[in-house]
Amino acid sequence: MEFLEVRDFLDFKVAQYNRPNFIANDPICIPHQYKIKQDIEIAAFFAAILAWGQRKTIINKCNELFSRMDHQPYQFMLNHSDNDLKGLLGFKHRTFNDTDLLYFISFFKQHYQQSTTLETAFLPQQKFNPMYVALNGEPEIELSSSACMLNEMEYFTAEKALNYFRDYFFSLENFPRRTIKHISSPKQKSTCKRLNMFLRWMVRSDDCGVDFGLWNSIPQSALICPCDVHVDRVSRRLGLITRKQTDWLTAIELTEKLRRFDANDPVKYDFALFGLGVEEKF
Repeated sequence: MEFLEVRDFLDFKVAQYNRPNFIANDPICIPHQYKIKQDIEIAAFFAAILAWGQRKTIINKCNELFSRMDHQPYQFMLNHSDNDLKGLLGFKHRTFNDTDLLYFISFFKQHYQQSTTLETAFLPQQKFNPMYVALNGEPEIELSSSACMLNEMEYFTAEKALNYFRDYFFSLENFPRRTIKHISSPKQKSTCKRLNMFLRWMVRSDDCGVDFGLWNSIPQSALICPCDVHVDRVSRRLGLITRKQTDWLTAIELTEKLRRFDANDPVKYDFALFGLGVEEKF
């Protein structure tokens, strides 16, 4: 297929899958159960991190997890008791277990005591840096459109954000070594599929009702396309990936190709590539 044919084909598929009826059978349905911003962030983060295997199983495990928190994840993170934590023991999804879960909760509690949004955890700039606040005891500088809207891609790159986030996430003392595998970064040459998907959910803004567009300080033009096995397979068949292995540079290669179709919103094509791979077995 020629350039224009591929673009038109993918645009058609984006329109087909980027619509509300996509939500019910996808892990993104978990954060859509909530209205409070912080609940949405936490639910989306867990739904993305637990996105291994069949979507139905992922959704069921997320519902189980949040039912143990009385479907108030933000309040749980801030105000849980030791007895509340005991109610989480035994939770498991594939290699993610209650040891990992308890550390995640410790991270969220510390972070939300310093910041009103998880967005700051992905912004390496010192003045928005929650780690800097924690170490220096200075009051948080709240995000505002006038103070920190990042209009230029040079101020933000997904690679810097994801590397920073992983370092920040594991900045608490005595974190479990086994938990490291659940938070990837470009430093490990990972595609960072789950975190890129989470960022897509939080950052992308359109009128279709699937992605949330809650965060304003990260430009959607700088996002990286989540590259799972389905997206990888379809992209290779369409000639969008030529790199032999599948790693961070593969995700970059794919996204750069997608930017030729839409420089302002390249990751919207995740809908098309994923839908073609999962729904249509393309």
